[in-house]
Amino acid sequence: MSEESPAHEPPPERATDADAWATACAEDLAAEQARRRAEHGPPPGSAAEELKKLVDAVADKLSDLRSPLLGGLAGPAAQQMVRQAVQQAKAAVEPVIERNPDVFDHLAAAGGELLAAYRSAVQGQERRWTERTSDPAGDRPDRGEGGAGAGPGERIDLD
Repeated sequence: MSEESPAHEPPPERATDADAWATACAEDLAAEQARRRAEHGPPPGSAAEELKKLVDAVADKLSDLRSPLLGGLAGPAAQQMVRQAVQQAKAAVEPVIERNPDVFDHLAAAGGELLAAYRSAVQGQERRWTERTSDPAGDRPDRGEGGAGAGPGERIDLD
């Protein structure tokens, strides 16, 4: 009687994520970012990348520019000189951008800080201007009870 009893095998383990909440949040974030990219386009890059794009765009526009001042006489020669100047400017700017990309991020942040400080100062001044009464002369302490004829000086009794 060698009846074999079936071996008791544990149920197959379900593949579980150690942190399902973090995974779900990451998936939701990725979906939201994809939706925003589709709606608004790609987000702007770093300040260095944006400066590179600006230099390239300006260079392209200047290279394609036809000078109405020079007319048809010096057209090709002037256009070649403009292209050469643009290429020299790009050759000077691009290595600086590539070597120091963090500098441009810091400069962009500093510019934002300066703009915020200026805006705060202007708003404070505007608030002071609008809080004044309609008669700024009525607030002066030199206006005594002497009426309209009273000057800023003190009344002296000569008797």
